[in-house]
Amino acid sequence: MGEMSKPFESLANRLADFPDRGLRLPRILICLLAGALLAATALDAAAQGNEAIYTDSLQNGWVNYSWATVNFANTNPVHSGADSISVLCLSNNYQALYLHQPAFDSTPYTNLTFWINGGASGGQHLQVQATLNGAPQTAITLAPLTTSWQQITISLAALGVANQPNMDGFWIQSQSATAIPVFYVDDITLVAGAAVTNISVSIAVDAQANRNPISPMIYGTAFASSNQLADLNFVMNRSGGNEETTYNWQLNAHGKGNDYYFENYADSTSTPGGTADDFVANSKNGAAHPMITVPMIGWSPTLGSGRGVIWSYSISKYGAQTGFDPYHPDAGNGIGTNTTTHTSWIITTNNPLDTYFPTNVLYQQSYVQHLMGKWGSSTNGGVGYYLMDNEHSLWQSTHQDIHPVGPTMQEIWTDMLTTAGMVKSNDPNALVLGPEEWGWPGYFYSGYDQQWSGQHNDYNPAHYPDRATNGGSDYMPWLLNQFHQHETNTGQRLLDYFTLHCYPQEGDVSTGDSSPATALLRNQSTRQFWDSNYVDPSWINSIIMLIPRMKGWVASYYPGTKIGVTEYNWGAETNINGATAQADILGIFGKYGLDLATRWTTPNTGLPTYNAMKMYRNYDGNKSTFGDTSISATGANPDAVSTFAAVRSSDGALTIMAINKQLSATATATFNLANFFSSGSAQVWQLTSANVITHTGNFSVAGNTFSNTLPAQSITLFVLPAGAPPPPILVAGSASSSNTFDLLLNGQAGLTYVLQTSSNLSNWTPLQTNTLASNSLQIVVSTATAPYRFYRAAWVP
Repeated sequence: MGEMSKPFESLANRLADFPDRGLRLPRILICLLAGALLAATALDAAAQGNEAIYTDSLQNGWVNYSWATVNFANTNPVHSGADSISVLCLSNNYQALYLHQPAFDSTPYTNLTFWINGGASGGQHLQVQATLNGAPQTAITLAPLTTSWQQITISLAALGVANQPNMDGFWIQSQSATAIPVFYVDDITLVAGAAVTNISVSIAVDAQANRNPISPMIYGTAFASSNQLADLNFVMNRSGGNEETTYNWQLNAHGKGNDYYFENYADSTSTPGGTADDFVANSKNGAAHPMITVPMIGWSPTLGSGRGVIWSYSISKYGAQTGFDPYHPDAGNGIGTNTTTHTSWIITTNNPLDTYFPTNVLYQQSYVQHLMGKWGSSTNGGVGYYLMDNEHSLWQSTHQDIHPVGPTMQEIWTDMLTTAGMVKSNDPNALVLGPEEWGWPGYFYSGYDQQWSGQHNDYNPAHYPDRATNGGSDYMPWLLNQFHQHETNTGQRLLDYFTLHCYPQEGDVSTGDSSPATALLRNQSTRQFWDSNYVDPSWINSIIMLIPRMKGWVASYYPGTKIGVTEYNWGAETNINGATAQADILGIFGKYGLDLATRWTTPNTGLPTYNAMKMYRNYDGNKSTFGDTSISATGANPDAVSTFAAVRSSDGALTIMAINKQLSATATATFNLANFFSSGSAQVWQLTSANVITHTGNFSVAGNTFSNTLPAQSITLFVLPAGAPPPPILVAGSASSSNTFDLLLNGQAGLTYVLQTSSNLSNWTPLQTNTLASNSLQIVVSTATAPYRFYRAAWVP
């Protein structure tokens, strides 16, 4: 990631030399009387009122630091009063309206609120950031602006500046490097008072809308034990990651690469394939499908005497380095250094034969054949899923000792062609997954170009040499097209699943940090999987919308290929915030039709994130699951409360997963059901910060609405047993002279009914099937074929 993430110039640094342009007005009226002075200084900060920032003009010492064209006396449109602020962002520097005040204590305030209008065109993509001593904090992305005034309220906690002694401003910034239409801002206020403790949300669930099957293979993980797989009831188990690129199955050893001083270690047994066989056994014992990585890098590790540890960057051979293994002091980190000048460089002159030997596809074929000999073919209980190595476009970093030059697009295509072909020739029914690319740059650019851009400090894709060699194409679409052309020419499909990795790049989301600012950013950042309007606020600064993007690429370049995300991790595994993010992601995967997913890696048993996974697949300890047909579930703000719903085919139950992501506020949720009829007692299962999955009770659903209070930072599953709607009513109409007569079918809008006919009341034939747009439907039937007929209507579940 580091060599491709050329960050934009820090706005805080760029503005650091701006002078203070005004004095902050005093917050407490100082009285001359000593007693009054003591009373004033004893005032509780919470008693302080709102602070106006802009009402027709800047107030209370706030000043303009904008790097956009702004007019603080705009007369049309205005939200209130006489004036508003017009903001014109031109085509450079991601321009912004920036308002500043000398640093102050933000403790008395809870929210920043303002009114905003997108003008005649609307659609502008903006983000809001507040500053501490000029340093920007968490970016909050706004929904695209509309052409009318709308109020925006953002908590200071979400902005990362709550209860801080040095808040000194905020900006509303364009997320585009190109010009955007003018927008307008009015009535900006810092709101004082107690934080919100409860919100009301309305959730609409429609069992006949947006129906699509949920693939059970989205419930996958990596390196799980058999006990974990059985307890989670997860069905996919992946053996992947950097070390699997350098698995020597014959020696049963792994190279650590850049993960740990480029050392090679023996696995626990010297039995050929022992580690892989143990993994397959664990997976099968846990009722999961094992997924095996097939190395393609062309080198395999050796070991020292007595299966001892050896390393690629011997300090005695290659000189001083910036780091070394404290347990093996001769093992350097591959970064040379001059101890006098303190300069450093990546060592590229090492001899790979020090610790590796060259291999080819025949060597890996013997690995696949070993697995088939031990476990059978894919259709006879053997390994059914083979991954084409791992994160190739990072090899020049993760495995620089054996692949110091980033691989080109053609190199990886050739490797995948030969390796996938080998797998299919040995086990035609096995499924091939790839390319297992690491993240945003790897989706578009080869390892060669990623390395080249860092070395030349040139991040203009038009200059990338490997991209130019391949017609200026984006990497992933190009690779899919190669597979498509191969199948067109040969009739053989070599790629079954198009798989990528995805990790959050925003702030500290991927770490264990659960501070309020990071937690709120974690809540928001799951949008990158689905939201076509969400601009990732990290160095990526683009709309990722990974699942729709992958589907679009497949539809355009290799139709029929399934898609998967085979590495993801949203951090904070030990905290309920990490659990709510994990639950949100699993819901997203099902709702948006991902075919396969495996988390990196498996959380320790019993951690909040582990239990969040269990909520979908074994919430009651009896392997009861969330439904397998996704249906429509919509609410106002998925960053606060996200909801997913599905019907379970085994018993027809409606399952609703409601995730309150808010850090301290409960949510009173009202669920409005359409096209689903419940009978009996509904169950409520819940995971909170107490970190115990609890059956909190049962309730009866009266009609099509129910309510429940969702605790702050909680995951709640509602299981509603299926019932049947009231039977439809057929009303006979009048006959006509043209041998027809009318029937009126009375039912419920949105439900499907079949009209059946019979001549003897014993044998019934379907005549037509209709989904009612309203509560009744007029049907015209013919009487020409028989002197009399009988008709009835029935609900179609």
